[in-house]
Amino acid sequence: MCTTCGCGGHAALIEGRAMRRAPRKPGGAVAYRPLVESSQIEVEHDTAQVRIVRVERDILAKNDALAANNRALFTARNILALNLVSSPGSGKTTLLVRTLQALKEKSPLAVIEGDQQTDNDAERIRATGVQAIQINTGKGCHLDAQMIARALDELPLLNDGLLFIENVGNLVCPAAFDLGEAAKVVVLSVTEGEDKPLKYPDMFRAAKLMLLNKCDLLPYLDFDVALAEEYARRVNPDIEVIRVSAKSGEGMQMWLDWVKRKAA
Repeated sequence: MCTTCGCGGHAALIEGRAMRRAPRKPGGAVAYRPLVESSQIEVEHDTAQVRIVRVERDILAKNDALAANNRALFTARNILALNLVSSPGSGKTTLLVRTLQALKEKSPLAVIEGDQQTDNDAERIRATGVQAIQINTGKGCHLDAQMIARALDELPLLNDGLLFIENVGNLVCPAAFDLGEAAKVVVLSVTEGEDKPLKYPDMFRAAKLMLLNKCDLLPYLDFDVALAEEYARRVNPDIEVIRVSAKSGEGMQMWLDWVKRKAA
């Protein structure tokens, strides 16, 4: 449940199966419960803000505890987990496919895909020969640590490998939810706008790396690369930036080298 946007009215599905099942109602279908019941955010007008803050704090505390468990598992198995975040249409999946094609002969790989509906992206990943688990969040706009833990139960875990988590396309809520990853990698497409880091500072502040994607389109766009990088560093002075194009291959080796350094 995300109190920022109010998502979470429906349970997440992992490979088509609901995460939690409520008792069957007489004469009705099986009802699936979300991680946090909607009744938990019902508020009186005079205390709405106080209660919302309390619920949000409780949700994030529970999520952080589960994320710590995920992180301990990754550490024990020497798995580098990277959380790829962006707005819809940034080219995350295409970039990830090219990344997997370059790495699949060198390291054990797995992917957890997050989308509201369909398993299209998971199928694209599987076509590379890499194992993938699809999480459909329904009304939810982000993945959380419990979804990742449940997905890991379905995914044969690899030792000494790489786990890529492709989050739901959204530059707001995924910033607040730790999944146990080693780093968030934010993908910004040059078809979007230079001021995205200023509009969505929490995400760019949470990320360790910004991949400036679709750079092959720069000759056809009015996009100021230097300004985009300046804005990103304005909200996060420590963020690294790599200019890439999954189509042309520009910057891909720099991105792969970054992943290798993190894995080491």
